[in-house]
Amino acid sequence: MENKKTNVMKLVPVMLCFFAMGFVDLVGIASNYAKDDLGLSDTMANILPSMVFVWFLIFSVPTGLLMNKIGRKRTVLLSLLITIVSLALPILGNNFYIMIIAFSLLGIGNALMQTSLNPLVASVMQGGNLASTLTFGQFIKAIASFMAPYIAMWGAMQSIPSLGLGWRVLFPIYMTIGVIATLCLGLTSIKEQPQEGKPSTFGQALGLLSNPIVLLCFIAIICHVGIDVGTNTTAPKILMERLGMSLNEAAFATSLYFFCRTIGCLTGSYILTRISNRAFLLFSVCLLGIAMVGLMVGHTKWILYGAICVLGYGNSNPFSLIFARALSAVPDKQNEVSGLMIMGLFGGTIFPLFMGLASDAIGQVGAVMIMSVGVVYMAAYAIKAG
Repeated sequence: MENKKTNVMKLVPVMLCFFAMGFVDLVGIASNYAKDDLGLSDTMANILPSMVFVWFLIFSVPTGLLMNKIGRKRTVLLSLLITIVSLALPILGNNFYIMIIAFSLLGIGNALMQTSLNPLVASVMQGGNLASTLTFGQFIKAIASFMAPYIAMWGAMQSIPSLGLGWRVLFPIYMTIGVIATLCLGLTSIKEQPQEGKPSTFGQALGLLSNPIVLLCFIAIICHVGIDVGTNTTAPKILMERLGMSLNEAAFATSLYFFCRTIGCLTGSYILTRISNRAFLLFSVCLLGIAMVGLMVGHTKWILYGAICVLGYGNSNPFSLIFARALSAVPDKQNEVSGLMIMGLFGGTIFPLFMGLASDAIGQVGAVMIMSVGVVYMAAYAIKAG
C-alpha cells in the first residue's frame, strides 16, 4: 500500500511533464497567427509545424541511446531546458526566422521529452497498467493543447502594454509552467531499472524495425501524428474557407478538437481497464473514418463542428495503445523501441507539407484527403496488429 502511494506521488511531477509535452501542439494555432501576421501561403505557413516535427526523425533514436547512458529522468530534464529556451525566443520578436528557430528548438526538446518521458512512466509504475497510465498522461498533455488556442485568442484581442506580445503571450505563460515542471521533476527521486547487457548501437536500434510488430507500430504512429498535426493546422482553415469566419473565430476549431481529445484521454484511461486495447483501437479508428467523411462533405457549422469533435475523440487514444503495443513487443529494449516510436512523430512533418500543397491546389478538401490516407492505414493496422 505504501509503495503504491509513493508511486502516485512520483507520478505528479511526471504528469506535470506531460503537460509541458503538450506545448508542442501550440504550433498549429501559432502557425495560423504567424501566417496572418507575415502574409504567408498555406505551404509556407505549414513549414512552421513541419520544422517542429522534422527533428523527431533525427533525435529520437539517439535519445533512446542517450537514456541508456544518463538515465530517463536526466534526459527528461534536458528536454525541459531546451523547451524553455524555445519558448523564450518568440518573446524577442515576431518574424519568420525567429519562429523557425523557436519551433525547431521546441521540436528538439519535444523529441527528447517524448522519447524519455514514456519509459520514465514505466519506471514509476513498476508493472502497473502502462497503457492506462500513458493514456492519462495524454489527457494531461491534451489540457495544454486545449488551452493554447484560447490563450492565443485572448492575447490577440487584448491590449497588453506591459508585454506588447498579442497572441504571443502564449509563450511566456507556457515557459513559466515549463520552469515549474523542471524544478518539480528535479526534486523527485525516481528509481530506474539498470541497463542490462551491452547498450545498443544506433544501427542495432534501427534494426528493431525488422520486427514486424515494431514496424507496423512505427508507421501507425506516423499516421496518427500526421492526422493530429494536420487537424491542428487545417481545422481553422476549413471553417474560414467554407463558413467565412475570421481567424480569431475559426481558432475555436483547434480548441474544440483538443477539448474532445482531452475528454477522450480521460474516458479512455477508464475504458482501457474494462475492454481490450485492440477493441478500443478499432472503435477509435471507426470514429476517425466518420470524421474524415464529415470534414470532406460538410458545409454547415454543426456538421463541421461535429466532425471535429468525433475526430478529437477518435484520435485521443491510438498513440498510447500503439506505443504500449510496441514496448511489449521487445520488452528488453524499451529505450530503443521508445526512440523508434517517437521517431514516427516525423509524420507531423510529412503530412502538413503534403496537406499544404494539396490545399493550395484544390482547397482544404485536398488536405482532408491526405489525412484520410493515414486513417486507411490505421484501420489496416488495427485489424492486423492492434
